[in-house]
Amino acid sequence: MSQDDDPTADEFAERLFASALGMAETLSVYVGDRLGWYRTLAESGPRTPVELAERTGTDARYCREWLEHQAVSGILAVQSTPDAAPDERRYALAPGPAEVLTDERSLSYLAPLARMFAAAGPTLPDLLQAYRTGEGVSWEQLGPDAREAQADMNRPWFDRLPDALGRVDGIRSLLKRPGARVADVGSGAGWSSIALALAHPGLQVDGFDVDDPSIETARRNALQAGVAERVRFHNADADGLSGFGPFDAAFAFECLHDMPRPVDVLRSMRLAVRDGGPIVIMDEAVAETFTAPGDDIERIMYGFSLFVCLPDSMSHRPTVATGTVMRPATLQKYAREAGFRDVEVLPVGEFGFFRFYSLVP
Repeated sequence: MSQDDDPTADEFAERLFASALGMAETLSVYVGDRLGWYRTLAESGPRTPVELAERTGTDARYCREWLEHQAVSGILAVQSTPDAAPDERRYALAPGPAEVLTDERSLSYLAPLARMFAAAGPTLPDLLQAYRTGEGVSWEQLGPDAREAQADMNRPWFDRLPDALGRVDGIRSLLKRPGARVADVGSGAGWSSIALALAHPGLQVDGFDVDDPSIETARRNALQAGVAERVRFHNADADGLSGFGPFDAAFAFECLHDMPRPVDVLRSMRLAVRDGGPIVIMDEAVAETFTAPGDDIERIMYGFSLFVCLPDSMSHRPTVATGTVMRPATLQKYAREAGFRDVEVLPVGEFGFFRFYSLVP
């Protein structure tokens, strides 16, 4: 940006005010999501403040204020006459916003985004301290909201992993082979492992993570999905991966940038996979090089990095402190240090915020 493009004080004040409006709206989405207000409106139709409060076990006065805010913000519609008393107004959630706010399997589902940033709020004093000292703030400190938000944001995309990977010849044939075994590194709540197993009835999947609550959630999810006999989850870091092999392939979906020792993880994946087996990394589809100003993807990824990913990585020692914005050249550097010759981008087409890489042995 040249000096000629620099915003005036008034222009930047307008931008910051718009951001404040967005922040208030995001926090209001968190409230409606966590208290079940959106889901109730989506499932049972228009409601008055008193009716919505009674159905959700919440306070009617707070409910009324939230409903009015949502209507003023254009999220809800008012289905009452202009002269209706405040407690008699009926509020409706249209199908479009309902999908974004309540449909957990939709690619447009973004309610977890509010949960993720709301989770960062209580840790702000810890984040300030970490920014001063070089320490970190872990996923454990961020708590269940952040952990669940991460899993819920990724689930609609993980459901579509079999289709994406099926566009690559060598990987498609491997996954369809009866008795094939694959490792899912950084498996979180297990949705990636479960999706692969559901799509390929002969596939055995071992998921690996270091977060006990996530592992327990993944085991419950696999049981409910009916794949627990073929999908197992283990608490194991990079050093423990090879003890469960050999595998026919290994994957790391949307997690390598979080890891404090990514080179060790990639090295362990290489050693745990049979000769010539594919190793695939799915991570953020950020720009190839740093450019300022950047696009919206760059902005949201740096937002995640500031408040979640980088602080968590910094909470471990030693750490390379990658942050969310892991550019292709950074992954290539890690891969070569781990013993790979190169990194190739896989031809899977558009897949949300994500890019797929194949590591060349």
